[in-house]
Amino acid sequence: MPSFLEAPVSGAYHLLTSLVTALQPLAGPWAAVIAIVACTLLVRLCLLPLSVRAHRGLRARAALMPHMKKLTERHRDNPERLQRELAKLQTEHGTTLFAGMMPTLAQLPFFWLMYTLFSRALVGGETNQLISGTLLGAPLGLHWPAFAATPGFLVLAVLLGVVAWFSARLALRQLDESATTLSRRLARWLPYGTLLTAAFVPLAAGLYLLTTTTWTVVERTVLQR
Repeated sequence: MPSFLEAPVSGAYHLLTSLVTALQPLAGPWAAVIAIVACTLLVRLCLLPLSVRAHRGLRARAALMPHMKKLTERHRDNPERLQRELAKLQTEHGTTLFAGMMPTLAQLPFFWLMYTLFSRALVGGETNQLISGTLLGAPLGLHWPAFAATPGFLVLAVLLGVVAWFSARLALRQLDESATTLSRRLARWLPYGTLLTAAFVPLAAGLYLLTTTTWTVVERTVLQR
């Protein structure tokens, strides 16, 4: 790992271990699990303004769909002109092609930290104490296939599947009647990608995925009202 990345990893490690130590007297063996969930919720709370802005951008883009279709029909033989007109239309109404992606992109550094912290035996020259934490008896640092048959992973997989189902329903509800078959298939099956991801990351990172996707479903449900 490049040396400039060691500083954030070390900082995140000391922050998380301090939180686990503070929670230990009350939470016992669940201290590391609670610390991960708490940190994830804190990150999502900090990203809430960005999520609200992204949701408004998606609504604005949805309102522009009839105009975008007209432009597509009018300039279908001139792709360069079409791209300019579409970009101009979206800029004038404060939205972009990537509206709604910023909250997800903003979480990537945290997910990378979570993956790194629970994938290394040493952090900053010290023995990594975090990987000794457990979820239903399964160490949080376990990777596939070591934890495939553990109760912790099975519970995690079931909960991720339930959250993905709700997420897919919300995504399909957002699509209008003109949505393509491909769009509907993506909306229906893409949320289940978290199950596949959880199979290739430490159990701790899977716990992060469960927490953040649950937050996303609740957040989208509230914002769509």
